[in-house]
Amino acid sequence: MPAAITPDSIADSVARAISAHNASEGSAIPTGAETVLLGEGGAVDSLGLVRLVMTVERQVEDDFGVPLSLTDEKAMSQRNSPFRSVGALTAYIVSCLPQP
Repeated sequence: MPAAITPDSIADSVARAISAHNASEGSAIPTGAETVLLGEGGAVDSLGLVRLVMTVERQVEDDFGVPLSLTDEKAMSQRNSPFRSVGALTAYIVSCLPQP
C-alpha cells in the first residue's frame, strides 16, 4: 500500500533515494535539505544529477504509487532550479504530487 503523501513523507522518500544513489554510485551526498546538489559547491555533476533524478523518480513512484517526471518542461522552466539543493528538490516534488 502506498504511503500517505505529506511533505515529511516526501522528504523521507528523497532521503531514501539519495541513500540508494550513494550506495550504487559510491558517493556520499548528504541527505539534509541544505545540501547543494548542482552548481558551485554542488554534490553532483550533470551526469550524477541525471542518475540521482532517475533514482528519486523511481523511489517516489515506489513509495506513493504515483509516476513522477522531474525533467519535464515545468521543472526546466522554473525561475529557481528545483535541482539546486535537496530542499529545493523536495519542495518541487511536494508541489507536483497531489496532497490529501
